[in-house]
Amino acid sequence: MKSFINVEDLGPLDKAMAEAFEIKNDRYKYQHLGKNKTLMMIFFNNSLRTRLSTQKAAMNLGMNVIVLDVNAGAWKLETERGVIMDGDKSEHLLEAIPVMGCYCDLIGVRSFAGLTDREYDYAETVLNQFIKYSGRPVFAMETATVHPLQAFADLITIEEHKTVERPKVVLTWAPHCRALPQAVPNSFAQWMNAAEDVDLVITHPEGYELDPKFVGNARVEYDQKKAFEGADFIYAKNWSNPGVTNLADYGKITSKDMSWTVDTEHMSWTNNGKFMHCLPVRRNLIVTDDVIESPNSLVIPEAANREISCSVVIKRMLEAL
Repeated sequence: MKSFINVEDLGPLDKAMAEAFEIKNDRYKYQHLGKNKTLMMIFFNNSLRTRLSTQKAAMNLGMNVIVLDVNAGAWKLETERGVIMDGDKSEHLLEAIPVMGCYCDLIGVRSFAGLTDREYDYAETVLNQFIKYSGRPVFAMETATVHPLQAFADLITIEEHKTVERPKVVLTWAPHCRALPQAVPNSFAQWMNAAEDVDLVITHPEGYELDPKFVGNARVEYDQKKAFEGADFIYAKNWSNPGVTNLADYGKITSKDMSWTVDTEHMSWTNNGKFMHCLPVRRNLIVTDDVIESPNSLVIPEAANREISCSVVIKRMLEAL
């Protein structure tokens, strides 16, 4: 596996899931694979779970780890071609990337959407430069449009906690005070569709439609209560306007409807549903205190499974070296 961005990069999903549970049972089984190998983790944006879980996964596999915060302790990087570099950016990404590749065996990249230019974001411009110029296998630690390590962990969590063969899983939009990317909901929808044994429903205000390539075969329901009825899992997440129905709205907050906040009443519509969120979460915007602190909240087991999803990905990449 030379790159990891989307679910299809893993190959057969049932085999990847079996591998995840094998690794969860013995996290150090494949420690020999990473001996004398180095992972470089490159962050263009802040991180807590991704940084900690990826570093832990790499260490479990015997790797050395280098962490680079591009915005703290490195030269400011220019990402655009053709720019006269007479501003505050001292180095171009096209020189920095192959230099980074000299010092490692694998590269993980985290870079968010700018939310101003949909074409630029959805082209995954920054990530694809690393894939093209680093000379190393590259995996996404969240990009402008996807967060596959999170979605893989979400799927592991659902598999562990489901009580029916084909659970109803609802991805629900919730309000937020800031414009957020669509990466997490995009990947969640993509991976739930790929799982096949999941009944996926997506609910959000009109105008917040995700890109059809991620929605896939999911049912879109604009009535949140109807969507929640009989659900086994509720996955709450805010996203800014994806600009699908109106490109001019891309990256904007076009709804702040607080009635979409997941509270006890919302959860009462479900089939004793489990609550999920990728974290960090704005309490009492996305979800109320009582819901996230309830016995049905899976946010901590979900976060713990980030170590497992990442372990599978890094293992596959080490095996391909």
